[in-house]
Amino acid sequence: MMCTMSAAAVSVWLGTVVTILSRSHADRNVYPSAGVLFVHVLEREHFKGEFPPYPKSGDASSDPITFNTNLMGYPDRPGWLRYIQRTQRSDGVLYGSPTARHVGKPSIIEITAYNRRTFETARHNLVINIMATEEFPLPYQAEFYIKNMNVEEMLASEVLGDFLGAVKNIWQPERLNAINITSALDRGGRVPLPINNLKEGVYVMVGADVPFSSCLREVESPHNQLRCSQEMEPAISCDKKFRAQFDIDWCKISLVDINKVAPVYITRPDPGNGILPEFGEYNPPSETLMGRNYFSDFLITLAVPSAVALVLFFILGYTMCCRREGVIQLVHHGSIQKSSKELRSMSKNREISWPLSTLPVFNPVSGEVVPPIHPDNYETTSMPLMQTQTNLQNQITIPQQRPSGKWYS
Repeated sequence: MMCTMSAAAVSVWLGTVVTILSRSHADRNVYPSAGVLFVHVLEREHFKGEFPPYPKSGDASSDPITFNTNLMGYPDRPGWLRYIQRTQRSDGVLYGSPTARHVGKPSIIEITAYNRRTFETARHNLVINIMATEEFPLPYQAEFYIKNMNVEEMLASEVLGDFLGAVKNIWQPERLNAINITSALDRGGRVPLPINNLKEGVYVMVGADVPFSSCLREVESPHNQLRCSQEMEPAISCDKKFRAQFDIDWCKISLVDINKVAPVYITRPDPGNGILPEFGEYNPPSETLMGRNYFSDFLITLAVPSAVALVLFFILGYTMCCRREGVIQLVHHGSIQKSSKELRSMSKNREISWPLSTLPVFNPVSGEVVPPIHPDNYETTSMPLMQTQTNLQNQITIPQQRPSGKWYS
């Protein structure tokens, strides 16, 4: 019974693993048309089932997920395919415009999703099969510059549909397709300041099968060309069709009729098959290869500077001790030191005559002789010539004779 339960558990576990692997490596096929804008959204919700659920209920949407896209076997995507994801919590978008030379060449795009919370990955394959179309290329192409949009906002189906509807309203073609969308940053634009909700701007190219309308031709008038040269907004009659949602810079609109454009053929070298030529087997160095002896280099590094320093020392010693000029300098230096020493010793032992205020005083009344106000061990070099009574430390008051009489007080 236990073996039966164990086998059943193993079979369920293997079935779960096979289901996860098949879902992780399932190929999804898309069929874009050449010359028409291709947009594929990498939805985070589609990849959340590949990762374990979040421990807290209701917080599964908070997992930060990023995507990495590359052509299978190569580190990057095809040249016509671009990818953008604004934040870790927003969906990624693959977009681009394939050309006729990509028809019949399936491109397998490896999509790797990274869960930044659990550090787990999930991989899907997107197979792009580019189909040929008789409508390509549409002969009349107009490129608009929209200032109040970012590329991921413009790639949204409803926003792009609104723009194509406005263009169709002023152009009135039978067939109208979005050919390409490019961020203004890819055209040399600057990153806007994060104030006033500024946008990067986006270029949108559309193609039609009828000539340009009179409204679109208004930008080519001399009056509007002059206003554009003076950095003034041109007067376009159909601008009100876009102004409610799209802020178009009419000075940057480009109108191209490919029937009148001479084709330019560029000769390019054969790219080859991407495999390096055969150079033979790698032959590593022999194990018996002797190591290099660096002892001589070490001696040269130390011996040369030491020899130069020793020669300079002997030259300096010979100049100072054996040459007449050096001896004179040494004798002169010694005499200066001896004289300075003698002056210091004389300044400590010098004696000066005592001023009269410091001589013994005789009291004629009592006959007492007052000793000098300074002892013998007093520092004479710092003694002032005149002393005030507040500074006399050993002064003895001399008694004075008072006259007799009752009126004396």
